[in-house]
Formats: sequence, structure tokens, C-alpha cells
Amino acid sequence: MIQSHLGEISALITAVLWTFTAVCFELAGKKAGALTVNYIRLILAFVFISLFTSFSRGMLLPLDATPEAWIWLSISGVVGFVVGDLFLFMSFLEIGSRISMLIMASVPPITALLGFITMKEIISLSDFIGMMITIAGIATVIIVKNPEGGNFKFSRSAKGIIYAFIGAMGQALGLILSKIGMGDYSPIAATQIRILAGMIGFTVVFLFIKKWDRLKEAVKDKEIMKYLVIGSFFGPFLGVSFNLLAIQYTTTGVASTITSITPVLIIPLSIYVLKDKVSPKEIMGAVISVIGVSVLFVI
Repeated sequence: MIQSHLGEISALITAVLWTFTAVCFELAGKKAGALTVNYIRLILAFVFISLFTSFSRGMLLPLDATPEAWIWLSISGVVGFVVGDLFLFMSFLEIGSRISMLIMASVPPITALLGFITMKEIISLSDFIGMMITIAGIATVIIVKNPEGGNFKFSRSAKGIIYAFIGAMGQALGLILSKIGMGDYSPIAATQIRILAGMIGFTVVFLFIKKWDRLKEAVKDKEIMKYLVIGSFFGPFLGVSFNLLAIQYTTTGVASTITSITPVLIIPLSIYVLKDKVSPKEIMGAVISVIGVSVLFVI
């Protein structure tokens, strides 16, 4: 049972890990800014993953990867981390991590479509039904009725929503590029390559904007660094690694659908840590999403 659903289980673990990291990075981002948080967290994650690979694989860097893997995974790192995550973190500051992660529910259909186009991945009927139920549950949480015109609308700023959707596009494309480049290669080592590419990408960005002072201030702030260390361990290190393991053992569409329940899992943390108010409608959406994930596991 576990072996046959290794991809789905890994995706579910990814969702749990990303729940913790989203809250940590929102708290850090409010003080340090999205760009600074992204850069520091990748450096920390690279340290974590390099230490791990030194013991688990006997090498500090993924020197055994093929040139083709380096190319595809590097492009994936730039697209996923520099573009996707930067815009996602900017949306955290505009509309909060809970609503931002809800909008990331658009990742599964985008990923499934890209997977079909680029790798001819087939989504079964049961997988499709599970994906639709999960997305419907998440949509129930994020979409509200406009009391003036009777239409439906998002309840947060348009800029934040646009940022989140750009982040979703980056995540989906980064996932597809990862699967193309990874093949049967180690998910941990593949993550290391992606993080390294992301670090280089952000270094180039900082060279252009020249905001090194803000970066130094963030490093000296103990509270910011506490959230960044915790978030980096659960997110770019463990979370991304489990996500790559998921797409190695199941289709990218199914994996990204399961990880999209993060906005449901984040509700309890939003209540107790971020002091958000959660409505009965949001709880109903959580139940619907769990049913969708159950369909992916059972059928």
C-alpha cells in the first residue's frame, strides 16, 4: 500500500511541510521583505541539504549529475525559486499566506496541462475527479460573493492576487522542468541543483538592485533569522525534496493537486499564530478538499 502510493504520500508530506514554512516566511517577510527572505532562505536551505548529502550520498555537491540534468534542473530552479517563489512571497505580504496558498490551487490544472503537452502524461478518470473535488473545495474557501452586484469575486487586493497567480505559473513550470531534468536521479541532489541555481539568480537580482544593507540588517535580526531557519528547513530543504520524490513516483498533476491542500492545512496555524478569523465556509472547503485527496488515494 505504502509503496504503491509513495508519490501521493510524499506529496501529502510536502503539503504539511509547506504549511509550516508559509507561516514562518510570512512572519519573516513582514519585517525583512520578500526578496531578502527568499535569498536568505535559499542560502540556509543549501547549507542544510549540502550537509545532508555529504552523509547520505558521500559528496558535498551533486557532481554525479549529467550535464543535461544540470541544465534542466538549473532552469527549473530559476523559474521555480526566483520567479515563482518571489512573486508568491510578494503576495504573502499583500494578501497573507493563507489566501496566497489558496490561489496556488491553480497549480494542479496548469501542471497537469503542461505535463500532458510536454511528457504525454495521462490523467485517469479517478485522478481527474479527485483533482476537481480538491480544487472545488479550495475555491469554496477563496471565492466570496459580491454583495453589491451579486457576482463572485476575490476578497483581497488585485495586485496580491496577480502576484500569487504568477507564482503559481512559476511553480507549475518549475515542476515540469524538474521532472524532465531529474529522471531517476536523486530528488535530494536534484533539489540541491535547483537551490544553487536559485541562489545564483537572486545574487544577480541583488547586484542590480543593490540592497545589500537590508540583507545585512535581516541577518542580524534574531527573530527574522529564527523564522527563516525553521522555514528553510521545512520548505526549500525537506518540502522541495519530498515534492520531487512525489513527482518521481506519480504524475505531476496528481502530486501538485495533493500539495495544493496546503491552504486548508494552514487554517489552524492562521488562527493560532497569525490570529486570522476563519468562517464556517472555509471549514466546509477544507472538508471538500480532504474528500478530493481521499479519492486520489483510495480509487
